[in-house]
Amino acid sequence: MPYHTPDKIEAGTDEAGRGCLAGPVFAAAVILPRDFSHPYLRDSKKLNSIQREELFHLIKEQAISFAIKSVTPKKIDQINILNASLLAMHKSIKALHIQPEYILVDGNRFNPYKKVPHACIIKGDDKYYSIAAASILAKVSRDNYMLRMSRKYPYYSWETNKGYPTKAHRHSISTYGITPLHRKSFRLLADSSQLDLFD
Repeated sequence: MPYHTPDKIEAGTDEAGRGCLAGPVFAAAVILPRDFSHPYLRDSKKLNSIQREELFHLIKEQAISFAIKSVTPKKIDQINILNASLLAMHKSIKALHIQPEYILVDGNRFNPYKKVPHACIIKGDDKYYSIAAASILAKVSRDNYMLRMSRKYPYYSWETNKGYPTKAHRHSISTYGITPLHRKSFRLLADSSQLDLFD
């Protein structure tokens, strides 16, 4: 659906990277024109990389306002991934140059932002354009960041796994240890040898 509340300036927000072992969590907030539509516009995870990149640039060109923010692995370890995800969303909403009158949030958890009313929408990135747009901006931004970091830390295959817990990623952690981008509060290895990583 194009929008949730017809008479309000509506922003969608979503995050990317909650389940990763390494890297920041990213979030985006987007206010779209009422007439914005695109046949690909849906949950970013259901698109291929070419479709996401195409929409990434189109959304940035045509959005009334958008912002993309992140929270570091160190902060994730301090406040936990849920709070870090909500913080990234708040940071992105705050960075919009037009403040919304209503916020649509992907998922079922959100901390109220100032006094702006909001709605949490399960699978919202497949239901509302503004959430889908935020999903795409957050995911493409994070994927591109992890691609850049894969050149700095070449042993972890971040160019393909983007920091997610693949078998190859965990094998590299076991072999080479952790980087400053790994989330120490996460279960980095599948077995109980994790403490050895921090010696």
